[in-house]
Amino acid sequence: MAVSQPVTIPWWEIELPGSGAEHDVWARAGREVTRAELKRQMTYSIGIFAAHGIGPGSSVALRLPPSLTGIWSLLALWSLGARVQLLDHRLKPAEVQRVLDLCRPKYYAHTTAESTAHFQDECEVYVEWRRDGTPARTDHCLVQFSSGSTGRPKVIGRSAASLRAELDAFSRIPGMPRRGERLLLLSSTTHSLGLIGGVLHALRTGATLVFTAHLQPQALAATLAEEDIDAVFGVPFHYDLLSRVPRPPATPRLRLAVSGGERLRLDVHRRFEERYGVRIGQAYGMTETGIVATDLTGEFAPPVVGRVAPGVHTRVRDGELWVRLDRSPYLQDEGTGRYVDGWLNSKDLAHYCEADGTLGITGRSDSLVAVGGLKVDLMEVEHELALHPGVREVVVVHAEAGIEAHVGAPDGLTVSELMAFARERLSNFKVPRRIHIVPALPRTANGKLLRSAELLRAAQAGGSAGARRAGAVLSTYATGPTGGSS
Repeated sequence: MAVSQPVTIPWWEIELPGSGAEHDVWARAGREVTRAELKRQMTYSIGIFAAHGIGPGSSVALRLPPSLTGIWSLLALWSLGARVQLLDHRLKPAEVQRVLDLCRPKYYAHTTAESTAHFQDECEVYVEWRRDGTPARTDHCLVQFSSGSTGRPKVIGRSAASLRAELDAFSRIPGMPRRGERLLLLSSTTHSLGLIGGVLHALRTGATLVFTAHLQPQALAATLAEEDIDAVFGVPFHYDLLSRVPRPPATPRLRLAVSGGERLRLDVHRRFEERYGVRIGQAYGMTETGIVATDLTGEFAPPVVGRVAPGVHTRVRDGELWVRLDRSPYLQDEGTGRYVDGWLNSKDLAHYCEADGTLGITGRSDSLVAVGGLKVDLMEVEHELALHPGVREVVVVHAEAGIEAHVGAPDGLTVSELMAFARERLSNFKVPRRIHIVPALPRTANGKLLRSAELLRAAQAGGSAGARRAGAVLSTYATGPTGGSS
């Protein structure tokens, strides 16, 4: 007689029941998708993946363009008990192969269509069985990758328990999007803020997600108005675009604008508030830890990033921020030295204010270099150069010849002008020996500015082709990245 097996409910179905009816709109993109249709699409995807042999303990690399298909494919794979390695759709074939060789998933789910940064409703999914792949050997259900701006990406695992804890933290943060509200999600769904704070939080609370394929400034501003947007999650690039619209349409429902991924320039912060009447808030975190601190309403000015998120434990030791974790997040040897006795060294320079409970991030401990026996924080030099009105983006690195500044300035800024500005604001030993100005700086596959001196010089010497030879992924400022990690 057959013995019935107990039904195991996937963690996300327990944690993300959603407070809404099946006819409620789950997402708006090219069309509306109800929660009932999401369930149908996910059920269909489960059948397809299961037919390929994917089940509990399977390791699957998932690389799809920004799309609704990408979201319900992830949920379907989790429902089957698979471990999902999320790969950015902008990775070049050689980079994809390096990740596959490094992580050795048993299956590779992807699309054969040419990659696009624009959001699309649906795309085809092809599943490859990999002969040399291995099953998942730990309980991590999600694998992500660090920015890889100065080296190969770190392989980071998240368990269901850590995702649940982060969702609990988001649910306890005042001001997060709630049922009946519309969240324009510009942050990449491959990265932590977009995936966990955006997609999963909205699914849990019943908020409606809104996606757009139009990243031109006027079209983006029109989306805020036409879709009656209540909240926006994005990266500094998106707010720079929005703030450049001189007379945007009225957005009476807009109450929240949250930026993550990298430091937001003060001029963008000011322009956006002038245009839309809303201060840009901040979400600070790491791929390894998830959300760490938030200032959703923009109460504080940088370098303060807000108050530590509920349930997150931090400490500042020798000027560096450490975050408490139950175990190391690293699945490979790379990065493991940063996890010591239950604490992860963020490598961010920080200060904690006892008076108001705020956390400030002032730079990177690994951005300190010695120049003539004197210590220079490269982040300080970046900050000062970024104050020039003609500078749109800047990266400062230390090379054999000394400090170099690589500047994105599309409006005709000259080297001599910026050098004079630097000499007025910085001690002589902090002034860059060389300044390179281009219309737009190269970015990594997940949208962060490239910070390798070698790759930056290759990009400058050979344009996009030179950077590709050096292993970089470029994204011009005209098209821009679609997201960033929290």
